[in-house]
Amino acid sequence: MESLTQPPPVFAFSRRIRKTPYEKRVMEQAPKSMTIYNSTPLMTVFRSPQEDYEHLCEHVQIWDVSCERQAEIAGDDALRLVELITPRDISKCKIGQCMYAPLVDENGGIVNDPVLLRLGKQRFWLSTADSDVLLWVKGIAYGIGYYTSIQDPDVSPLAIQGPRADDLMADLLGEEIRQLPFFRFVRESLAGTSFYISRSGWSGQGGFEIYLEEYRKGLDLWDCIWEAGQKYNIRAGCPNSIDRVERGLLSYGNDMTLNENPYECGLDRFISEDKKAECMSSVALKEIRDRGITHKLVYLLIQGEPLTTPREACTVNDESGVARGCLTSIAHSIRFGGNIAFATVETQFSIPGQRLFIEMGSDKLLKATVMSKLKE
Repeated sequence: MESLTQPPPVFAFSRRIRKTPYEKRVMEQAPKSMTIYNSTPLMTVFRSPQEDYEHLCEHVQIWDVSCERQAEIAGDDALRLVELITPRDISKCKIGQCMYAPLVDENGGIVNDPVLLRLGKQRFWLSTADSDVLLWVKGIAYGIGYYTSIQDPDVSPLAIQGPRADDLMADLLGEEIRQLPFFRFVRESLAGTSFYISRSGWSGQGGFEIYLEEYRKGLDLWDCIWEAGQKYNIRAGCPNSIDRVERGLLSYGNDMTLNENPYECGLDRFISEDKKAECMSSVALKEIRDRGITHKLVYLLIQGEPLTTPREACTVNDESGVARGCLTSIAHSIRFGGNIAFATVETQFSIPGQRLFIEMGSDKLLKATVMSKLKE
């Protein structure tokens, strides 16, 4: 069949796709590519992955991450419900604190890996990755009969990321914002609206996330930050694939799914073995721990030309050509001198120094080496 060269299909927006309060300003910056995340547009490249990355590492960027939807859990049984769905001990989380809290089902599978914000004694936000967390939590609460309010509040996060993020936000909010500890949040005001701001973000470069609760103030907030950021060479940005893989930040749906458990993904440090509250995954996770895992997520260094994450998982073979796992994310890193990747492989092939081979299409077989971890 004759192959026809044609431009890619145009993405059709509709009411099914959430409109973000910053969307007009984002589109004015002419992004090159985007995806849909939690039914919300998320930009993926503005200039090029490498150029976006280099700017992020040196300056400051403003990111529309409204796709980080909040599942709010509030009411008399809110703490009990949150304790039930994560193996982390949430009783240790203070009001004003964030906590990375993987959600795990009754079989030990990872449902999502949100950042939890504790707004009150019985009020929490789960800042979720791309999956239907809200409906899952609603079903559990209804089935058990917990007295809780579970909703998707009108909250649209805006991230300020990069090494000049502290300088920019200190100009806008005062020098005390520099003292905000990692994974803590406070209430602040700017551009005629108040919001929670946390020291957190979807990058390894440091920065803040602003949780806007007044949609109509989105453009005012963006413009205020944008104007103040000019002296710091601010640009519109987005989560960067090179930065993410270099920093070891896993992506739900890519590097872990409901089919994987925390032990396989290196998240066992987030399992509170001494947790006293009821947790739906505790029995399954104990059984997994006791019998041992069969697969493990590893870092790979891959030889060859620059690569990007493929549409489908690529098979990882041993030296005999036998399939031993799959590659989940990849990015070309100048810093590490090649392509770096995440892959899930059989545990006996996860030892640092292990040689493996990646099937990249029908005619490509690339050499790879398991690394102990990514280092600067």
